[in-house]
Amino acid sequence: MTSQAKLLEDTGQDLHRFMAVYRELFPDDVLTVRERVGPDQDVTAAVWSLAAQGRHPALVFEQVEGIGAPLVTNLFASRERVGRMLGGVPPAGIHAEYQARSRRMTAPRELASGAVTQRVTSGSVDLSEVPTIRHFATDRGPYITNAIIAAEDREAGIGNLSYHRSMVHSRNEIATSLHSRGHLWRMLQAAQAQGKPLAVAMVIGAHPLFMLAGAARLPYGVDERHVAGGLFGAPLEVVRTPKYGIAVPAHAEFVLEGVIDPEAHAEEGPFGEFTGYSSDRSTNNLLRVETLMRRDDAWLLDVVGGNSAEHLNLGRIPRESEMVEKLRERFPGVTAVHYPSSGTHFHAYVALKQSRPGEARQVMLGLLGWDPYLKTVVAVDEDVDITRDEEVLWALATHFQPHLDVVMVEGLPGSALDPSASGVGTTSRMGLDATRGPAFDGVRARIDDAAMARAAAFLSRAGGR
Repeated sequence: MTSQAKLLEDTGQDLHRFMAVYRELFPDDVLTVRERVGPDQDVTAAVWSLAAQGRHPALVFEQVEGIGAPLVTNLFASRERVGRMLGGVPPAGIHAEYQARSRRMTAPRELASGAVTQRVTSGSVDLSEVPTIRHFATDRGPYITNAIIAAEDREAGIGNLSYHRSMVHSRNEIATSLHSRGHLWRMLQAAQAQGKPLAVAMVIGAHPLFMLAGAARLPYGVDERHVAGGLFGAPLEVVRTPKYGIAVPAHAEFVLEGVIDPEAHAEEGPFGEFTGYSSDRSTNNLLRVETLMRRDDAWLLDVVGGNSAEHLNLGRIPRESEMVEKLRERFPGVTAVHYPSSGTHFHAYVALKQSRPGEARQVMLGLLGWDPYLKTVVAVDEDVDITRDEEVLWALATHFQPHLDVVMVEGLPGSALDPSASGVGTTSRMGLDATRGPAFDGVRARIDDAAMARAAAFLSRAGGR
């Protein structure tokens, strides 16, 4: 059994077991901070400092002031680590593997009990028991960044998971934003039409594959918990919450059960969003918590906010995977697609081997039309490494003529969090054709592989490794 296969086989659906096995298999990819740190920005500052060095390890903080439990974060910051979660595929194989696994949807398996039922408090809930930290100086306060809200309409056979930034509002209330174009918002409107609140369960911390399923892009009514089963290769093990019977991961760290009243609101934000800017755009909904479920030894599994590598990868990998599949079905000449961290969710690079003039434009228009977040797509030839911004910029510098190679479309819906579209609600989108084209005159300078091998050898002997 390979180490990556062992990671899936031996960890089940338990975060604690996953971390123990991952640390055993890849000790150099887990950084443990044993020194006591503060709950106000220290964790985020550590992530930013490591990223500045080109390092993105999984982080375990053993002592965070006021938390009383280990804090785990940065799990999704490395695409190599995500590939290991998916059974050991290289970063370039993540899209195909994610799509293949997520397509094998499997209904959950209900258990009578699980780790998350070890301690259940009903009625008088005190949310100070749920650990939170402050991520940015510009945040309104401490935030729960790994809040996956589960909702069900059993009569319609609909279930949904989705991420929502959340902050404690009172002893038993949480202020949250529901995304006014999202499926949970649609379920809330349906509940409002029936004159009743929406019962929900907020999962805070679970196995990374459950987290990845929570970010899946699905049609309304398709349940992300079934995607989790596909990613695991086995049914998601669930328990029912005590009051409303919502299926939640049996091995979660914390689960908060309650209702969102469509008429109740509480201010939240600003919060550091994926754009790198703090945003106070919010639906300002209020979740009244009636039940607190938790493990006895619960950890705080945090997602680094802002435009961190973790935040971007977690939200982006399911979307990228869908886009790559769509493009390759229609355009077999597409060789690679990459959403660079430098572009948050708004830029994409696509490499292709054109079979006819204009194909790059068609590919770019397809991507700009399918992905509602994208504003800019750059198309390059297949020999350009689109995982490196400098290679794409080189292709723009040497292949691109602005008066000939720009495609622009105006007046399309965009991201509500895009600060450049504030107050407008729509965005323009642009394709930049940086392929060489049929009339291109130039031969790329290259170095023979043999010369590169000789250089590597003599530099190693000279201490230049």
